[in-house]
Amino acid sequence: MYRGRRCRETLKLEPTKPNLLHAARKREAILYEIGQGKFDYAKHFPSSSKARALSGGSMQTIGQALDIFLIGARRRCAYSTLRDYESAVKHHLKPAFGDRLLTELSVSEIKVWIGGLPISAKRINNVLVPLRGVLSDAFSDELIDRNPAARIKNLPHRFEEPDPLSPDEIRKFLDACEGQIRNLFQFAIWTGLRTSELIALEWGDIDWNRGVARVRRASVRKQIKVPKTQAGERDVKLLPGAIEALEGQKAHSLLAGGRVFLNPRTGKSWETDSQIRRSGWQPAIRRSGIRDRNPYQTRHTFASLCLTVGEDIAWVARQLGHKSIAMTLKRYARWIDGVANSGGEKFARLLSQSGHSEAASG
Repeated sequence: MYRGRRCRETLKLEPTKPNLLHAARKREAILYEIGQGKFDYAKHFPSSSKARALSGGSMQTIGQALDIFLIGARRRCAYSTLRDYESAVKHHLKPAFGDRLLTELSVSEIKVWIGGLPISAKRINNVLVPLRGVLSDAFSDELIDRNPAARIKNLPHRFEEPDPLSPDEIRKFLDACEGQIRNLFQFAIWTGLRTSELIALEWGDIDWNRGVARVRRASVRKQIKVPKTQAGERDVKLLPGAIEALEGQKAHSLLAGGRVFLNPRTGKSWETDSQIRRSGWQPAIRRSGIRDRNPYQTRHTFASLCLTVGEDIAWVARQLGHKSIAMTLKRYARWIDGVANSGGEKFARLLSQSGHSEAASG
């Protein structure tokens, strides 16, 4: 069987015992090559009428290629990234293309499939990553003569707009918190740390002499990982509100010497951001009476308020762990625009002074 067809070929040899053994060995070699995706029909049977239609290309299925991709991903990818790949392969890619040969997939087929997916544009782009990977590798290995994914562009999607708390909302929210919950969210608002970084923060990361918190790890899906970029490993300045939160937290976790922030219900480390949202954030939001958001808005609150009052954007970018100022600008430009309504006054004053000077000298 080859490409779903039963193929019969005749060797023009006398049916002697050695020739029959030769035929059996040839058949075994062909079956092995088919299994490895390396069989070339024309190479074995150049005079066959089937050679033109069935020669060349790979017999490897997309499902097999995806399995190989995941094996490689387990060695090079973070746990959270691997979980995303595995989910994409299991729930989307294999059901759609798993039994298809690499050589059979077309650009139009991928586009039709994308059009029928009931998921967000961002999720579709993430699902395409493993498929792009296997098709790129197959093209590099010359298993396919074209890469259909090369002509598939990522779908445009809008980032969720930051929805920071106002100073008045911060006061109401923190007043609705108490104990360790207040310490956690006050520290988050005053530092801009990601929720995953807050969970993984340890007392050993606090440098009291320098007044900084060393961010070196994050907890994602209960797994500790290092930041994705070098900028993510950073020293975050501890402003007065952050120091106050740490001082309040000392009584709860300092002597244990491990994680700074603990779940007050269990006395153990927080495990996930959803746990913080359910146990800490949402009850405090309801008590405070302010509009509901997600806990990640504490990071947006820090960034937006810093930029609104005119803090240096390069410093804000370093505090946030952004790899470039451009990333900070992209996310928070509208708060920079609102720094003051006096924009342009310094420029006008400079030129006005220059004009006066020239008039006086004339």
